[in-house]
Amino acid sequence: MANDPQMLLAVRDLKKSYGTVHAVDGVSFAVRVGTVFTLLGPNGAGKTTTLEILEGIRDADEGEIEMFGARVRRVTAGMKGRMGVLLQEGGFEPYLRVREVLALFASFFDRPRPVAEVLAEIALEDKAGSLVRHLSGGQKQRLALGAALINDPDLVFLDEPTTGLDPQARHNIWAIVERLKGEGKTIVLTTHYMEEAEALSDEVCIMDHGRVIAHGSPRDLTSSLGQETLIEFDAFDLSPEALASLPGEAHGDGTTVTLTTPDLVAALEGLLSWSRERGIPLRNMVVRQPNLEDVFLSLTGRRLRA
Repeated sequence: MANDPQMLLAVRDLKKSYGTVHAVDGVSFAVRVGTVFTLLGPNGAGKTTTLEILEGIRDADEGEIEMFGARVRRVTAGMKGRMGVLLQEGGFEPYLRVREVLALFASFFDRPRPVAEVLAEIALEDKAGSLVRHLSGGQKQRLALGAALINDPDLVFLDEPTTGLDPQARHNIWAIVERLKGEGKTIVLTTHYMEEAEALSDEVCIMDHGRVIAHGSPRDLTSSLGQETLIEFDAFDLSPEALASLPGEAHGDGTTVTLTTPDLVAALEGLLSWSRERGIPLRNMVVRQPNLEDVFLSLTGRRLRA
């Protein structure tokens, strides 16, 4: 991928250990210009450590990074000047005003964007004079995103940008990410929300235990499960024997049962008979097509949880 103008970022065999724990264990992937690339996985999968290496916060033990056309072992100061970083916790001084926070971050760069321009982009113009402590959770996240964009970066890292936000605030962040992509920015995102990954991503890299276990577009990953249909219903503490007797391949997590079938009609008929014979109600039953969480479940045998 060297000198490939379509690849802004690539890593090869990246490794980082803490004692006997292999936080990042041979990770390789490439990110194309003007796309949203998402690292997906549970806590402890190695997503944040991978991002911290690429952001220059930590050094890798082994591996190679290619960024902005240069191959390096560690991220340089010049590379940092071309990237924007939104961390999980902004940690802004609560008694600074919004415009003061952005002005402070602007002072770190030779050619920052005008504060007023960034305020408009993150829709905080009416909060410019407000103290950080008076902002809502969603407004604080938009401010953190504004701080990450003040230097007009080519590459933007967003580490779980919508965790803990209400649906409206989450969609506000999504809209900003879509605008950035439309402007040709390259975005590396981590998230615990499958619907977020499906809505925003051009490519998804699923990690678990420090390794890449799947990589591709959301459509390609879900297509890998074939044309099967999923039937879900609530069933608490279903016994292994009852689960095994279901008409099809079934997984249960103690609260929800997921039945996978290539023949929906036959599966529904069998499921209704199973329910009557055992006296187990089919509460909140849903019929749907596979999604990214199903891909994760098929690969790891467990659901993604924050």
